[in-house]
Amino acid sequence: MALRLISPDGTQSFDLRDGVPLTVGRAPTCDLPVFDPTISRRHAELVVDGGSLRVKDLGSSNGTFVNGARIEQANVAVDDLVSFGKVPFRLTTFDSPKVQHTTPVPSAGATIVRQIPMRDSNAGLQALGAPPTAPGGLTRVGMLPPTTSVADKNQQKLATLLEVSKGLTRAVDVDTILDKIVDYAYQTLEVDRVAILLVDAHGDLAPKISRDKRGGDAPRAVPQSIARKAVAEKIAMLSDNAGEDTRFGGQSILMQQVRSAICAPLIGSEDKVLGVLYVDNPSITHRFSDEDLEFLVAFAGIAAVAIENSQFAERIRRESLVRSNFERYFAPQLAARIAGSPEALRLGGDKRPVAVLFSDIRGFTALSETMNPDDMATLLTEYFTEMVECVFRHGGTLDKFIGDAVMAQWGAPIGNTDDADQAMAAALEMIAELKKLNIRWISEGRPTLHIGIGLNYGEVFAGNIGSERRLEFTVIGDTVNTASRLCGAAAADEILISDEMCKALSSSPAVDECPPMELKNKSQPVKVFRVRHE
Repeated sequence: MALRLISPDGTQSFDLRDGVPLTVGRAPTCDLPVFDPTISRRHAELVVDGGSLRVKDLGSSNGTFVNGARIEQANVAVDDLVSFGKVPFRLTTFDSPKVQHTTPVPSAGATIVRQIPMRDSNAGLQALGAPPTAPGGLTRVGMLPPTTSVADKNQQKLATLLEVSKGLTRAVDVDTILDKIVDYAYQTLEVDRVAILLVDAHGDLAPKISRDKRGGDAPRAVPQSIARKAVAEKIAMLSDNAGEDTRFGGQSILMQQVRSAICAPLIGSEDKVLGVLYVDNPSITHRFSDEDLEFLVAFAGIAAVAIENSQFAERIRRESLVRSNFERYFAPQLAARIAGSPEALRLGGDKRPVAVLFSDIRGFTALSETMNPDDMATLLTEYFTEMVECVFRHGGTLDKFIGDAVMAQWGAPIGNTDDADQAMAAALEMIAELKKLNIRWISEGRPTLHIGIGLNYGEVFAGNIGSERRLEFTVIGDTVNTASRLCGAAAADEILISDEMCKALSSSPAVDECPPMELKNKSQPVKVFRVRHE
């Protein structure tokens, strides 16, 4: 007696094979797909063992129940009610027809006709047995002159592969490549359905494209038992009756009435599986041949190279974008060093000595009240552009803009022995460049700006702070707070530096010692110096 799950209204039923793990879930790639919002994408796993059913919940949101009791794992008896979320099924039995053979030769429909190890990337080309030279006059895949000899057919297939290779190398993105692969498959093979699944970041096979000549509201799911075997064993497989093939299990094969099927893994460099290429036919009159399998193996090899190259190009594009984003905050030479570091985007950080600079516009609030928003935005853009260039010219890092204030630092994530001197030089240049801006703005009849600058040197915590979704590289600590307080205390066009900053300079500019300052959150007055400049 075989086991079957059947819904109370009889509209859904699943025959369960002995010893074959089956996945129940909302995802169309599950062995037992049940499309209900209360069912998780991968809801539960079922295993029939010796006439009994074992059910294991896969961490579903709405739970798995046996006779109304929620379970994580349980054995289910005949007539028990099993519910996945809010969808119930009753376990029943039915008479399974036994296949009797009068000879020791198994039925052709119950065996894998052939399988090819895919670790040998040349397996398909070698099997075709002809040099990869296109016959004269071939201009389009699928438009081949009718021939009868095996040699001519092999020549045609090799010519087709050459055209496929050319076509795929001209595609630039993965989606375009996948579309072309499907088009070529339909042009060269007698197939009902073509599908491609790619391995996602979690190592699971995710459907990327599926086309079905029979149409329908939604594409049929690729039988997972076939796809998983192709990936796990890295073999291309041909079966002329997948539903009866003893290598496979899964209700989806029977539900979709899959007859002849070929599944080939897409294997890239370093023997890495990128996904699978799958084709099938439901009709018994259109069975795939050994030649079809060999052709699809070679086809899959070319497709894998094209997909991997496209993924590599996309990775280069993303890295270039990351580097360009780095260059918004770091000096170009520093951005190049950071982009080349595999730890550049790691959460966390470390303690390190840095020089911190704060600059702030004096009287900005009053000035903003007298200007319209567009004029103020233009003025600030010109001002920030020059200030940031001063920071970058001296190898500093733009930490952030805080309203009309600029925060920059030298020493993180990569430090140099002259960080304090470079920060000091940047501060002096910021004052000088602002004077030039003011001269131009006066000639244009526009308002002028004046800034105060504070500098400090000391140990900070430096690193990427935030969440996995959004990170911000910054420095935090008392050294940063003191630099901010000094900036707040500076008068217009004045640079104030701490005693620690002064000591860190290898060649200090002319300074005047100020009276010790009482700074917020400091228990003792802070020794401060005013930098002389023209």
